[in-house]
Amino acid sequence: MSFSGLAHTGLRTAAVVGAVGAACVGYAAAIEVRWFTLRRFTVPVLPPGAEPVKVLHVSDLHLMPKQEKKIRWVSDLAALEPDLVVNTGDNLAHPDSVLPLLRAHGPLLDLPGVFVFGSNDYWKPHFKNPANYLLPPQKQRHKPHGPDLPYEELRRAFTDAGWADLNNAKTTLKVNGLRLDFTGTDDPHIRRDRYDEVAGEVDPAADLSIGVTHAPYQRVLNAFVGDGYPLVLAGHTHGGQLAVPVYGALVTNCDLDTSRVKGLSTWGYEGRQATMHVSAGLGTSPYAPVRFACRPEATLLTLVPRINPISSEPRAHVS
Repeated sequence: MSFSGLAHTGLRTAAVVGAVGAACVGYAAAIEVRWFTLRRFTVPVLPPGAEPVKVLHVSDLHLMPKQEKKIRWVSDLAALEPDLVVNTGDNLAHPDSVLPLLRAHGPLLDLPGVFVFGSNDYWKPHFKNPANYLLPPQKQRHKPHGPDLPYEELRRAFTDAGWADLNNAKTTLKVNGLRLDFTGTDDPHIRRDRYDEVAGEVDPAADLSIGVTHAPYQRVLNAFVGDGYPLVLAGHTHGGQLAVPVYGALVTNCDLDTSRVKGLSTWGYEGRQATMHVSAGLGTSPYAPVRFACRPEATLLTLVPRINPISSEPRAHVS
């Protein structure tokens, strides 16, 4: 082949690659980022004979005031009739997002609920180099100034509705006749977690003890599992946000391995194990409004009685 032929082939290949790349970016920005989905898992963690408990896990809305499609979609989740709502933070992306967020939650606020905060409940997002997302979490920089989002207004709204604040705190709820103990931490990603303030072995009198945090850093997961928590819920990762089909996520934005970036998995520490659910969440930063091979999601976890170890693997369904 002549030099001119090779050059023509190279230009044609580059054009094809560029077109495919542009199509992927367009899909990620225009379609998938708004293609919300509900995931369902059955989790055998309750005592024998207990009634099932439906837990709606919502995380990482990063809500802007005019995101009406997201607001309507979250509001419609009340039709699932969950018994309990767990919100693992990063609700806000704008100072005026609290009232739209409450509108999104709507009837869900009438149900028993617990919540923790993420960094984007304290600090509004700012433009930054997208490549920073690929850096290890300890290399990422956080704003040195004080919080600039109305997190106390959000806290009051949730607690006034009856939801329990689990930011470095504990609570107990009665749900379907069961005693559920909860322990939570503030966001480990910005080192606001203070597990030492809530540490201690789970109470065997509880029917189930649940650990709740925003970012699933290993130090917090180890603390929960070491104290005997059989179930831990988290968010933060966005499921990797940009994933490679078949291969999966490239990053988790914390020190969790990519095999556990979203969904159910098992976390072990010092001979103990817990079921962990990491939500891929419902939003993104307004400065990086794309998702690829990682749809925005909420999750309905149906907690059921423990069964024999041979058949106790959690089951998943996506709708």
